[in-house]
Amino acid sequence: MDLNELNELELSKIAEWPLPAKVVAILLLCVAIGVAWYYLDTSKQLEQLKSVRAEELTLRQSFETKQHKAANLEAYEAQLVEMRDSLGTMLRQLPDKTEVAGLLVEVSQTGLASGLEFQLFQPAGEIKKEFYAELPIRIRVTGLYHEFGSFISGLAALPRIVTVHDVAIAQGGPASDEGKPGQLLSLDTTVKTYRYLDEEAE
Repeated sequence: MDLNELNELELSKIAEWPLPAKVVAILLLCVAIGVAWYYLDTSKQLEQLKSVRAEELTLRQSFETKQHKAANLEAYEAQLVEMRDSLGTMLRQLPDKTEVAGLLVEVSQTGLASGLEFQLFQPAGEIKKEFYAELPIRIRVTGLYHEFGSFISGLAALPRIVTVHDVAIAQGGPASDEGKPGQLLSLDTTVKTYRYLDEEAE
């Protein structure tokens, strides 16, 4: 079959074409159908498949995260209960308004019981924070080094929260004239106590 015979072939007489021409025509038709099928249907399905695979990966990661949380749910709940108990304990260590005066007396008595002499005991105004108020007290006391240690230790042992800030120690005179052997020291500090602000105060 040569080129002249190919030019003489007519589509209307396809049944009369020679066998090689029919085979080539059928192959070309199959290729055309395959290409059209790919672009009209398969390519969209491949895009959908890619999108679904990406979604599957996201869902799998989300599932693994939730599964990990679910597996540790009891531990998280126990931790939450422990944190609530701890917060309740700490809030109970913050005095309310009626207990503040008594707490100030306890601070001064702790200093006197340690053998210190107060030069200054000056409560300042309340500083309100989110759910509590700070009550700073400027203190200047004189005494021996070990008495300062006893005072700080006594403050730490109080049932309420008391913190010590801005500590400055300076030398004083000899303490022999007061019946105390050793060197008198002067302690300047700010002691802070705290009180819980109830909903009304907030």
